[in-house]
Amino acid sequence: MKPSSWNTWWGAARPRTLSAAIAPVVVGSALAARNGHFVPVAAALCLGFALLVQIGTNFANDYYDFVHGADTPARVGPRRAVAAGLVAPATMRRAMIATFALAFAVGLGLVAWGGWWLVGIGLASILCGIAYTGGPWPLGYNGLGDVFVFIFFGLVAVGATYFVQAGGWTLDAMLAAVPVGLLAVNILVVNNYRDAATDAVAGKRTLVVRFGRRAARIQFATAHGVALTIPAVFVMRGYGPWTLLPIMLAPMAWSHERRLRRSESPLELISLLGDTGKYLALYAVLLAIGLVL
Repeated sequence: MKPSSWNTWWGAARPRTLSAAIAPVVVGSALAARNGHFVPVAAALCLGFALLVQIGTNFANDYYDFVHGADTPARVGPRRAVAAGLVAPATMRRAMIATFALAFAVGLGLVAWGGWWLVGIGLASILCGIAYTGGPWPLGYNGLGDVFVFIFFGLVAVGATYFVQAGGWTLDAMLAAVPVGLLAVNILVVNNYRDAATDAVAGKRTLVVRFGRRAARIQFATAHGVALTIPAVFVMRGYGPWTLLPIMLAPMAWSHERRLRRSESPLELISLLGDTGKYLALYAVLLAIGLVL
């Protein structure tokens, strides 16, 4: 049965990945609130911009992976709208452009709090969203996807969210950005782990393709280890014990690492992909609560 138009576009937006856009705004806003600088309107604009850039990037991936031949009938992951013939390539391209244009318009609202230099940050975020799988030298096809995600969904997103509300950066804002960025990268690791075989055939040289699945498992586990250590660093910097709340997720982190190591089918990895996104959301919420308390 052909899915409805709504289900087709919702699937193309890849809801399992949207926690990567929400988490940095939650953490950056919580740190701003702790310091007495929470600005609800600015936080809402940050969230809108982040979600639209994430969705626009997912539309771009759907379009460019089809163009590059990475999405074929042999693909083992969730169905992609263009490759499955549910959306025409030109339609997906127009949706990508429209989503990024809307993101830019929403981002312009932040100039009132952060200044015109934020336009450069917004444009860089959008251009990298396109360049992830598009352009003459796609980041995701050359092993730089992980770096892109860490920088823009960690350092930039948390730092900018804090900056537009507090009026400046702090070491603590950058410290809070590290686990958010690393756990966002873990979503990509699981995705690329699942697609390693078809990516290799298509010439998509992700880190999993370049260095193998064992290296990917080490990267995945290291990200969890660092993320669970950061709350203790906050306590050493004078924050209260509530900041240790994310450490409660250690058993879940261990379970995810074991599932990645023992996975034998694409369906197991699809399930883990969704749970990795939920883990990031839980971590962000617990860290935000700890920072505010």
